[in-house]
Amino acid sequence: QLVESGGGLVQAGGSLRLSCAASGRTFSFYAGGWFRQAPGKEREFVAAISRSGSSTDYADSVKGRFTISRDNAKSTVYLQMNSLKPEDTAVYYCAAHRLMVRTTSVDYWGQGTQVTVSS
Repeated sequence: QLVESGGGLVQAGGSLRLSCAASGRTFSFYAGGWFRQAPGKEREFVAAISRSGSSTDYADSVKGRFTISRDNAKSTVYLQMNSLKPEDTAVYYCAAHRLMVRTTSVDYWGQGTQVTVSS
């Protein structure tokens, strides 16, 4: 089970940190990822991190502004979002999969957390 938290309303240029807490399985066996879905759009890849945390991957639209990290001792993946833009507004979903992937075909999804960036 994956449970996200940390979403909310922020002004453009602001920051938020999302957390994804995992339970039920050994979290270090899975790569972690964040995806987002804006109204009327398909779910899209945001960032991914390897099982050890040594490798990361980012969508071009967030590279340099977002940072993904993980703490396996706490079974938690984080997404630090800086310099937020109105186009970052979406429901953000945490994912866990055997490998780092950019597709939406993952093993587990969280329930999502809303991020709204006002202009």
